[in-house]
Amino acid sequence: MLSADDESLVLAMDSPAATVGRAGGKGASLARLAAAGLPVPPGFHLTTSMYRRFVDQNHLGESILAEASEAQAADPATLDRASARISAWMRQGTIPADIAMLIRSSYDRMGQDDPRVAVRSSATAEDLPDMSFAGQQDTYLNVRGADAVLEAVRLCWTSLWTARALGYRARQGIRSEDVAIAVVVQQLVPADVAGILFTADPLTGARGSMVINAAWGLGEAIVGGHVTPDVFIVDKDTGEVESQTIADKEVMTVRLPVGTGEAPVAGRQRRRATLRSRDAAQLARLGVEIERLYGQPMDVEWAKAGDRLFILQARPITALPDPPATLDWTLPDARGRYMRSSVIELLPEPLSPLFATLALPAWNAAMRDLMTLLAPGFVVPAPRLTLLTINDYAYYDFGLTTWQSIRMVAAMLSRSRRIVAFCLGAAQSRWADQARPHYARVAADWGARDMQAMPASELVKAPREIVRAAADHYLTIQSGILPAAFTSEALFTLAYDRLAKRADDPPAVTFMLGFDSAPMQAEKSLFDLAAWARDQPGLADYLTRSTSGDVVARYMLTPSPARAADDDSWREFCRLLTVHLDRFGHAVYDLDFAKGLPTEDPAPLIEAIKHFLTTQARNPYERQAAAAAAREQAAQSLRRRLHGLRGWLFRWLLPLAQRYAPLREDALADVGLGWPVVRRSLLELGRRLVLADSIRERDDVFWLTLDEADAAAQALDARRAVTGFSQVVAGRRAAWEQERAVTPPVSLPIKGGMRFLGIDFSATSPARTDQAAGHIIKGHSASPGRVSGIACVIRSPGEFGLMRAGDILVAKITTPAWTPLFALAAGVVTDVGGPLSHGSIVAREYHIPAVLGTGVATERIHTADRLTVDGDRGLVTIG
Repeated sequence: MLSADDESLVLAMDSPAATVGRAGGKGASLARLAAAGLPVPPGFHLTTSMYRRFVDQNHLGESILAEASEAQAADPATLDRASARISAWMRQGTIPADIAMLIRSSYDRMGQDDPRVAVRSSATAEDLPDMSFAGQQDTYLNVRGADAVLEAVRLCWTSLWTARALGYRARQGIRSEDVAIAVVVQQLVPADVAGILFTADPLTGARGSMVINAAWGLGEAIVGGHVTPDVFIVDKDTGEVESQTIADKEVMTVRLPVGTGEAPVAGRQRRRATLRSRDAAQLARLGVEIERLYGQPMDVEWAKAGDRLFILQARPITALPDPPATLDWTLPDARGRYMRSSVIELLPEPLSPLFATLALPAWNAAMRDLMTLLAPGFVVPAPRLTLLTINDYAYYDFGLTTWQSIRMVAAMLSRSRRIVAFCLGAAQSRWADQARPHYARVAADWGARDMQAMPASELVKAPREIVRAAADHYLTIQSGILPAAFTSEALFTLAYDRLAKRADDPPAVTFMLGFDSAPMQAEKSLFDLAAWARDQPGLADYLTRSTSGDVVARYMLTPSPARAADDDSWREFCRLLTVHLDRFGHAVYDLDFAKGLPTEDPAPLIEAIKHFLTTQARNPYERQAAAAAAREQAAQSLRRRLHGLRGWLFRWLLPLAQRYAPLREDALADVGLGWPVVRRSLLELGRRLVLADSIRERDDVFWLTLDEADAAAQALDARRAVTGFSQVVAGRRAAWEQERAVTPPVSLPIKGGMRFLGIDFSATSPARTDQAAGHIIKGHSASPGRVSGIACVIRSPGEFGLMRAGDILVAKITTPAWTPLFALAAGVVTDVGGPLSHGSIVAREYHIPAVLGTGVATERIHTADRLTVDGDRGLVTIG
């Protein structure tokens, strides 16, 4: 029996005294599970009092807190330094003799012959309903012998002060003096199979399904992300397996004479299911019991040895998404074929009412003019081959009848030679000499006017004219530069792979990299600004210490010329930033002009500048030079060894592909060239409507339809009372938020919607339409390589500041304005995009793996998830 003093240091596994304060979050949870009769392996708790005794008797308390107070969450160097010093003190400390004896005697009572145990850290700020702290402290498996247990306990205590734990607590606002750590010592389960059970689907939020991850051996292979597990989706009510994905399980965690290690899985077992249906059903029943015990969805670690199941840990699922919203995707026309492709790749979210009613008609008119030019004599039947909205998401209607399709193809074939010359041969001149200059001229003409003095009706006329010029500009790109780029690169790649590439030759993409495209120029401009700021006394320190929002607020308040009170370096920084924004600030995050632009809020650019101020940032000039050198070396090698017909073919294909590779990015970078003026005019109208008490905020103007904006403008000009739209706007905003939470189908009808002219285009879709349930997501192999890291889901420019160097960027799409994030990212995953989309091109330039067009990435992946991005196979594994 333990003395009263001993019982404050050691507790039985199912002790009611094992509270969070005494046994930590993990220990308290295990005690609760064991007391409820669930199959928890036997063991005991070493309480937080024991840890505090160790710290006090080694006189470490004040030193630890002082050192921890110097660690800053945003500065990894301070975290590493504090952790190293505290860890050294903990290793050098002496475990008091009475504590050591107590640990030994508790271990000896577990059984004869030095039983193998798991020694698990259990911090007081861990496994809580709102913060899991998963993986912040250490666990040691297959520990045998009292001396080894003592050392493992010391290492667990020390793990309270790892750099990742210090940083995590700092970001969560938890003070170092408020945390302590307990240790759980349990009999090690000699698991044949182990894994994780989620009592609700952590990806979709569905409460009616459970998700079981399972792999051979101990569970560390799954927790550590070293193996892709089998995934079983189980109906919570019936215990039936609804679906299963059996992975190729290459490795497993096994016991070694000391500790654990990885071992290859035998060939026959790699693709065998780890669980039978009855095992999954039994796990589901345990999951239901655990969920009822806690009254909320749970994340449960389990193991199976022989025919017995054991519960190793249970914690609340944090950040569980709300159950998915549902929308009615009934077709506007039963004969229609609706697809989200082409320009819609730049419109990932539901459209604002003003964009939908102003811009879509302009695009449709431009498209009809283009079709008339390409297929004279064929009149496109309304509303076919047009842009429209379903649940406020943009779709193309490709629902031509068979006869209409035949007539259109015949009309185009009759002019095929002219079409090829028009679309491909004249692609560059049509854009550079005609469409872009016209677009720029229209925007400049309106931008030069005094909008505050302009009649309200003119404030609506300006966006009409600019948007139509923008539509003509985009359709010129779409019918020329884009197909020219896609076709030339595809033909070169095909010819290179089939006729020229040897085993040790670089991939075809090498020949397309290192060009000075507009996004690369924008990145180098920010790098130059950061390089200049680094040499200014005080300025670099100010930029590093300040939030991007504070820097932007000061920049916006700095008049031109800057106040005399501002120092020279700040004034010059403002001037250089303004020069950058004048040149690149029109790049769109989203084509919907209701969304802001970098020129209005450059906070994301400040984040990039702050990154370039660090030693982690790679010099874009050096990266581009290396890519250009590799490209030229590969091209020279190709020219030297290819002769005759093959030599002629590559001398024709390579310059063609290299001509359009950077041109595509240059053209797409300018799709929002007129958007600063469009937004200025509409926000001025919004300002006047606020003064007229028609709407509450200037931005509410984007939630009006074009007819409503016209009527309001006419009323303002006539000095009549203006209709109040506040309630209408509030309702539309609320509906938009609900729609935004839903991932729209890539094609409608959902089955067979990708067929056009009798051809199934699902393989070329910008987003997958056949994504299976589970933790493995498939997409397009957009940029080669394989990387594991932490996900950062970015849904809007306002969240750019969440990205940290080494994160994996997860987004619906990326446009040229997203390029600064690529300097931080270790990998990229998107909902929409293909091998030749913007995200693919830029990811290759940055040499980071990318998987695009998954269709569901932002729905299934959450920030802080561990991911493995395999750009070679087009797979993303959620760990």
